[in-house]
Amino acid sequence: MQKLKEFVTDFGLPRIIIFFFLIGLFVAAPFVGVRIDTSISDVLNRFGQNAILVLALVPMVQSGCGLNFGLPVGIIAGLLGGTLAMQLGLSGWLGFAGALAISMPFAILMGWLYGQLLNRVKGDEMTIAMYVGFSMVTFFSILWLLLPYSNPTMVWGYAGQGLRTTITLDNYWGQILNNFLSVRIGESFFIPTGMILFVLLCALIVYLFFRSKTGTAMTAVGSNPDFARAGGVSVDKMRTISVIVSTMLGAIGILVYQQSYGFIQLYQGPLYMAFPAVAALLIGGASVNKASMVNVLVGTLLFQGILTMTPSVINSVLKTDMSEVLRIVLSNGMILYALTRKTKVSK
Repeated sequence: MQKLKEFVTDFGLPRIIIFFFLIGLFVAAPFVGVRIDTSISDVLNRFGQNAILVLALVPMVQSGCGLNFGLPVGIIAGLLGGTLAMQLGLSGWLGFAGALAISMPFAILMGWLYGQLLNRVKGDEMTIAMYVGFSMVTFFSILWLLLPYSNPTMVWGYAGQGLRTTITLDNYWGQILNNFLSVRIGESFFIPTGMILFVLLCALIVYLFFRSKTGTAMTAVGSNPDFARAGGVSVDKMRTISVIVSTMLGAIGILVYQQSYGFIQLYQGPLYMAFPAVAALLIGGASVNKASMVNVLVGTLLFQGILTMTPSVINSVLKTDMSEVLRIVLSNGMILYALTRKTKVSK
């Protein structure tokens, strides 16, 4: 009994409830006509799509900058890399690698500027970050119309200029990670092995980074900036590095997301993408000043699992399509729940 109480305390009662609710949905699925194999495939796909965007929050949390509501800054850098790679005509693995490589200088520059700003508003980082993210999306909604792209698959056909709202990745690098080493059984069961392996590789790299001298110093700054400063660590430098790393991961995350989705979405597409990422991290057991790889992986799986399974099961029970309404209600409800618990520190 004592061990059970310790497990509940360590893992967290809310996460246990969410986990068993998710299991219950899978158990109920066959009885209401929802295919288990298709559901598992959908959950794994959404997990792979979103996990790196959730991972991008960790560096800023660890350095004391709080939850990165400015995640759209990194997403914009990734979109720049992706669209420029398409403009250059890159495709296949070269196209995806090129998009990643092109996005990194933008991510580093934007992350550095973003970090300089957050160093001047210590204590209000999350509020300012949200403003920066929204402003960046709005600013680039104008630039997507003005930048001199000319690839006919990207620009508006009737004007020959200005990027489309949604750009297909067919014939470029759509599904390239998903299909790498993929496992397909029948028509419904599909495991995007390559994308999941890429997510785990990124998580491993971030984990090893936080075991390095720089990562340890960054964590020290987040835990106790005065103690870190007394030990000769530059607090502002570590905070800036954390923002740059977070922005780089955001750029990588959106490219992974959109190769799986099959399209690049511009303009207002990135506006609210920080919110489900934040909710997933907090549901996974993180707090505003402590996060781990376990929080990322568990939180993303739980959040995306609930978001995928609940509409499918309820639609089958009610015999109507309420998917979008249910996703909005569930997503916003779980975000609200997660944010109201943001001060809880997971062990």
